Amino acid sequence: MVIVSVEDLEKTVKDAPLFTKLSFGIDSGMRIGLIGSNGCGKSTLLKILYGLTGADEGTVSYRKDAYIAYLPQRIEFDENESVEDFLYRGDHPHIRTLTRYRSLLSQKDSGKLRVQLSELQHEIELSDGWNIVNRYESLLSEMAGPSLTDSMGQLSGGMVKKVAIARTFATDCDLVLLDEITNHLDIPTIKWVQQYLIANQVTTMIVTHDRYFLEEVCQMIFELDQRNLYTYPGSYTTYLERKEERYRAQQSQQERIKNILRTELKWLQRGARARTTKAAGRIERIEQLKDLVVTPQKSRREFSSVSSRTSKKIIDLDSITKTYDGHTVFSEFTHSFLKGEKIGLIGPNGSGKSTFMNIIAGRVDLDSGSISYGAHTRIAYYDQLDALIDFSMTVLEFIRDIAENITVEKGLTVSASRFLEMFGFPSSQHRQSISLLSGGERRRLYLVSILARNPNFLLLDEPTNDLDIETIGQTENFISDFDGCVLIASHDRAFLDACVDTLFVFGEQGSIEKFPGTYSDWEEKKEQITLRPKNVKKRENRTVQRKEGLTFKEKKELESITDVIESLESEIAQLEQSFADPLTDPSDLKERTMRYQECQQELETTLDRWTYLEEKNEG
Repeated sequence: MVIVSVEDLEKTVKDAPLFTKLSFGIDSGMRIGLIGSNGCGKSTLLKILYGLTGADEGTVSYRKDAYIAYLPQRIEFDENESVEDFLYRGDHPHIRTLTRYRSLLSQKDSGKLRVQLSELQHEIELSDGWNIVNRYESLLSEMAGPSLTDSMGQLSGGMVKKVAIARTFATDCDLVLLDEITNHLDIPTIKWVQQYLIANQVTTMIVTHDRYFLEEVCQMIFELDQRNLYTYPGSYTTYLERKEERYRAQQSQQERIKNILRTELKWLQRGARARTTKAAGRIERIEQLKDLVVTPQKSRREFSSVSSRTSKKIIDLDSITKTYDGHTVFSEFTHSFLKGEKIGLIGPNGSGKSTFMNIIAGRVDLDSGSISYGAHTRIAYYDQLDALIDFSMTVLEFIRDIAENITVEKGLTVSASRFLEMFGFPSSQHRQSISLLSGGERRRLYLVSILARNPNFLLLDEPTNDLDIETIGQTENFISDFDGCVLIASHDRAFLDACVDTLFVFGEQGSIEKFPGTYSDWEEKKEQITLRPKNVKKRENRTVQRKEGLTFKEKKELESITDVIESLESEIAQLEQSFADPLTDPSDLKERTMRYQECQQELETTLDRWTYLEEKNEG
């Protein structure tokens, strides 16, 4: 059943078209990942679907009585309100009914008031509204969130996000729009959200840079690219494979068009008689071919930086201890950083990762222990809050304030303006106020400003928040080539796997465990510890069944089953090609998507059957 249908949607912001002629539908049960570069219009599209902003052209149609929920990137709240008060400010119709009922209870008793309360009670009972608060509190408990009486102003960014997620999921909605839901969440909560969306078959469109999350949760990927929308049924891995095929097909098509143009233009340059009908038609064809030639989008230069020279000693931590309000954040921790070390900090929200980085950066004092720095240690700190950005400055002023000229490679220095162009900020944006940039563009600008300082010790606190996947990949490449020290606090599992070779694991009661390896290594170790006894028991109880040969009917089935598999694989490939082709008529997208899912399921069942028959035949 279609919940939302979009036809020929167009939107222009700041005189620049974000997207044109977008057409798609969202069926019940679909989990869609929406990806694209910073500033391409992902958040704007979610706001249009939710009704917060309008489109310039096109229509958005909703199923009758459909409830839509929206979780924005930035959570707005009153610092003086409680967690329970935050729930009652929700805009879901059932929450608004509860809020009206709650407001009437505080008024002076009267006959009219009792009638209103009775009507609202009946409405709440019909919608099962009394259970919303219970569900809200239960969800907070499952995510290890705050209590209902806690003040919103006292919560960390991660805790605020948990509260907003709990409010979003506490009501029954037909479609949930989630904008950067993984930002500020710890890894256990990210996994909880993954499981919740899958187990409850939540219909959702998700904007996130978390590639593990996309892979685990999404059944379809929508990509906004150069104002067009491309749809890819399947996982994030399938999307990467199909996108590469689309690029190859586009490149081949562009080469063919250019070859035709080359021939046609030669004819035109020979002085064709443009007044004849045939010649005029040929000239018109040339103009149409010119419109089809796509100017290749300049890929951003990979982040590059020359780190400052370091002395043998970099930073030594000697028995450092920090407590807050009687709670031990970490205690008696000792470590000497070595050149080239790349360390990831992991642990739940509030475990002390940001405090640890702030202490190394000199922003927070120790309770006991000591820190000593090498003579040439040069720290650059990329924090979560963009605290060093003056939003009144222009993009170019902000970088020039750091340096007029920047060394990008040994022996190569460029101007601040050229440096910005290298990292995806064209000259048209240089005089633009930072306040007008999108959230992702501001984060990218801030990251570029950090790299422009040529540090030899990098502190990166949640560096992937709000960045697009392309920039994250470039940052991963930069860190791989960086010869200084890097300390990364991140909940992005793919980013940790790509960037670090050692982990500091923040645990309970102020402990920090040093673990040599990647995040996946750490996860594998935890699983082995948890599952080892169960696996042993399973092996002991397992009985080996004797395999018998194939029956006559099964032999015939095995002979024909490969043809069925080939036919299904061919149909799947044709459907995937149609999804990747922007010229394909979108009117039957729903039917093609349903058939694609049917074929995938049928192929999986058929392959299982083929495996069983082969094993039985060999046995």
